[in-house]
This record gives sequence, C-alpha cells and structure tokens, in this order.
Amino acid sequence: MFEKELSIDSRVSLSDGNSIPLLGLGTWAAQPGGETRDAVAFALETGYRHIDTAKLYNNERDVGEAVRESGIARAEIFITTKLWNSDQGYQSAHDAFNRSMDELGLDYVDLYLIHYPVKDLRMDSWRALEEIKASSRARSIGVSNFSHKHLQELFSHSETRPVVNQIELSPFLQQPSITAFCQVEGIQLTGYCPLAKGRRLDNTILTSIAEKHGKSSAQVMIRWALQKRQAVIPKSSNPARITQNANIFDLQISADEMVQLDGLDDDYRFCPDPLSMP
Repeated sequence: MFEKELSIDSRVSLSDGNSIPLLGLGTWAAQPGGETRDAVAFALETGYRHIDTAKLYNNERDVGEAVRESGIARAEIFITTKLWNSDQGYQSAHDAFNRSMDELGLDYVDLYLIHYPVKDLRMDSWRALEEIKASSRARSIGVSNFSHKHLQELFSHSETRPVVNQIELSPFLQQPSITAFCQVEGIQLTGYCPLAKGRRLDNTILTSIAEKHGKSSAQVMIRWALQKRQAVIPKSSNPARITQNANIFDLQISADEMVQLDGLDDDYRFCPDPLSMP
C-alpha cells in the first residue's frame, strides 16, 4: 500500500501483509494515569490511529483504557508495545507479553517489538515472538534499535523476518547504513525522537522552510519523515501539540527542500547507537 497523497489515515504495507499507520502518538515519558489516558484519548479523537507504548514506559494500562473507552472499533487502531531488556529470553518473553496484555486489557496487539538487541538472549526472545505471532495475539512482530549486524544474525537463525525496525530518526540523525539495509530487506522503519527533543527547532534551514509554508519547524520535521514513508511517533501529552503534529497533511515539502533537510544529518542522537551494541 503506497499512497501518493498523504493523510492522517495513510498506512504503508508491511511484509507480512498487515499495514501500519504512518503517523502515530508516542507515549514515552508520558506519566502513568490521567496524563497518558487523556493524551491517547485526545489523539484518537483527533484522528490518530497508531499508538506506541512499551513495558518500560509503565503506561500500558492507561493506553488500553483509552483505547477501550474511545468507542472506535479495535480493528481501526494500531497498538505497538515492546519487550524490555530484563524480560528477554524464551520463557521470560512469553511471560512478559502475557503481563503486557493483562495491562493493556486487549485481545491482541498489532505489533510487538524487541526493545533492544540484548546479547545472548535476543534469539531466544525472537523465538518466543514467533510463537506469539502464531497465536494471533500479536498480528506482527519486529525489533527496535537493531543494526544491520543484529538483523543479519536474526536472518541466519530464523525464517521469520521482523516487519518493523523502530530506531531513532530525525533530519539530524538519519542512520543511513541501517536505513538503507532495512529498505533493501523490506523492513519498515518507524522513527522515534523525530523532533530531536526540540533541541534543533531553531535551525536556520528548518525555520526558513517552515516560514515559507506557514508551518512550524516541528511540523516540517514530521512531514520530512512521512514523505520518506517512515512511520513516525512524535511524543506529546499536550493537546495543542498533538493537534499541531497532525496538521501537516496540507504541507508538501519540495524535492529541493527535501535535499536541504537531508543535508542536516550530523549524527545528533539521544539514545545508544545500535552499531555500538554487541
């Protein structure tokens, strides 16, 4: 599935036949309880259909409550959660998934990810994820923060390939080697920290493009990712920001402007470099 015109409903096909909405709401650092529930509820009301959480975030319960109370058909909402490092291993991954499902209060998740490539345990974790997918309690399975070397290791041990690799991506961190590898192998990229935590919003190239289009620098950064057909999960609990982050579908960044934005990459990262992980 590849749509020429992007909208808040735009999805891209995954290699297993499922599809993922390009725009999502990240919930990292959203406080458990009302903050997360209210943010997810507002995002769903606004038209978001992709919500990203994780065991590590300690807010799966609140995400699940907001989804169940939204009145939106479950099949329309794409939910991602993740297996944390301390839960990796074959049986412990099964147990952790069961706990996540209890917290979410849902019959299935759309995507279950290995959060980081933990040495000596990630292959056993992947075997558990394969079984979880076979049970239909996770419609798709994938990884996060995997480099090409971790993916090649996985390929050599399993016929099941991850359909998504969620990595840190922004115009200032484009991770070209991992990105190119995933594109060749048919693995969809989802970018977290797409706004570089707001630290570069005053970049002159960003601001000049934003001013030309009557948008903010943050909106330009999100649109840049979407035009590359990267799924993107900007985090916010602020209703105005959630609305603004979705108000990018009347924006079209030109080819020349995309080249300018592509030139901003300077390896500006906040999370560990996947290439540095054993």
